[in-house]
Amino acid sequence: MTPTLVCGVSRSILGQPWCWRAGSAEAGDNGFQPDDLVDQLLMARGVARDDLARHRAPTLRGFMPDPSVFRDMDKAAGRLADAVAAGEAITIFGDYDVDGATSAALLIRLLRQLGLDPQAYIPDRLMEGYGPSGAALVRIAEGGTRLIVTVDCGAQAFEALAQAKAAGIEVIVVDHHKCASRLPEGFAIVNPNRLDESEDGAAHGHLAAVGMAFLLGAGLLRTLRGRGFFAGRAEPKLIELLDLVALGTVADVAQLRGLNRAFVTQGLKVMAARRNIGLAALADAARLHRAPECRDLGFALGPRINAGGRVGKSDLGVRLLTTEDPAEAETIAAELDRLNEERRAIEAAVCEAAEALCTAQGNRAVALVAASGWHPGVIGIVAGRLKEKLHRPAIVVALGEDGLGKGSGRSISGVDLGAAVLAAMDAGLLIAGGGHPMAAGLTVAGERIDALADFLDERLSADVARSRDDRALLLDALLAPGGVNAAYCEAMEAGGPYGAGWPGPHVAAGPVSIVKADVVGSGHLRVIAAGEDGRRLKAIAFRMAESALGEALLAAPPHRKLWLAGRLKRDDYNGGGAAELNLEDAAWAD
Repeated sequence: MTPTLVCGVSRSILGQPWCWRAGSAEAGDNGFQPDDLVDQLLMARGVARDDLARHRAPTLRGFMPDPSVFRDMDKAAGRLADAVAAGEAITIFGDYDVDGATSAALLIRLLRQLGLDPQAYIPDRLMEGYGPSGAALVRIAEGGTRLIVTVDCGAQAFEALAQAKAAGIEVIVVDHHKCASRLPEGFAIVNPNRLDESEDGAAHGHLAAVGMAFLLGAGLLRTLRGRGFFAGRAEPKLIELLDLVALGTVADVAQLRGLNRAFVTQGLKVMAARRNIGLAALADAARLHRAPECRDLGFALGPRINAGGRVGKSDLGVRLLTTEDPAEAETIAAELDRLNEERRAIEAAVCEAAEALCTAQGNRAVALVAASGWHPGVIGIVAGRLKEKLHRPAIVVALGEDGLGKGSGRSISGVDLGAAVLAAMDAGLLIAGGGHPMAAGLTVAGERIDALADFLDERLSADVARSRDDRALLLDALLAPGGVNAAYCEAMEAGGPYGAGWPGPHVAAGPVSIVKADVVGSGHLRVIAAGEDGRRLKAIAFRMAESALGEALLAAPPHRKLWLAGRLKRDDYNGGGAAELNLEDAAWAD
């Protein structure tokens, strides 16, 4: 279907066409009532008309697969059931990011309810790096644990798992990162992105590790139920751990489609009940005094959990999410809040330096920049900033004193960065590497960075060019200025939760003239615009004051008419239920 232009905009101020998301003007008919609007939003995101009811109210019952469809799932569940019955010692080895912390916390809390006292091991980002090492696994075993479950890591831990196996240690891997054709020697490898995964299992390759941990928990409970374990004791309510699943899923930028939408929808309800003492304390530290929304997980709670692994102690997140002590939860939450502020300052400095290097580098398909002195804990965030600004994949590498670089990358839609990193591994350009389509991590020798940049440029240039050529602002509705109101905003939010893979609705509003435009905060643009009927709307463009959009709106004469485009948002700061437009683009209407 040929996309239909919105308001005839073939080239906006930011140089992109505006098209209806569903491919036709029907998607912009704002004569729909709210129920009809939600259906239209769902269909524009690929939902079939006869499947609307399931997607309007996503539930686990509607989307949950049989855990047994995943390879090694029954084997892993059976081994954990044996450990529960025997009262074995278990250690959960997690990654230091939010997905790793929530995955570890979920299994720890579940196993506690089953009578065990599992331990957590989170490697130090700077001293140990990503994923399990053989030395760490053996050290854990020397402390009395012979069964280890790795979460959000392990898919590429060939040497570590081989060393563990030789030492008689059983390792269950629960991961979601891309796998190579050969798998490491674990007792069980539970990963929907195994190349030999079943068709039904591979269909869930978009799940975060915490989603796979939840499914393992479901498989474990089913196995124990079948063995009569709960004949004389209460069965844990796995659904009460969905707050952790929602947080890990959103913070890891997993695609919010299918089962993930159910996880997040139901997880937000659990989180609102504040049963998890640590999460409640973290919400208080983040000044969230209302029921959490999906965006809060990615922009308020997630960054604070991440701050421990980035610039503080790597195990703070797991400790917070598993504690039952309100005083300890308050203390850890306050520390994570402080570390998050420290992280933001470090990030700003690295981002400024990385942007300068990108300018000098030129227009390669992948922006790959490296320098010594950069904090490895913020390079992933900086890569995300560069990707958004440059509209191409970005990899930021922090060079250590030993000459090795730790890199983190973020990609754009249609460009599989994880697969490219694995290919670079196979080509001998990397010491270690892995990831998924939208994000990847790597370790590279300093002298191989230029060769890596050449390799990625050659491999991904066609995909990047195609993705950038296809770039357009996709809109869901066309509004008069008076339509930018809380009621319409609320109706649109009913089609959520929105996030990666399930984009939030965008609208165009106008035609308007600029009444006032000024710069506020750290380069944000604040706009007041008026329609031909005199109705006004408020808009804000974050970090856009120095962009082409900011320059055009700041200089716009009062007599010129424009269309404004962006996302409707409730104005939480001023209260009263008002709405504003989070401005992302504009186009001249005359």
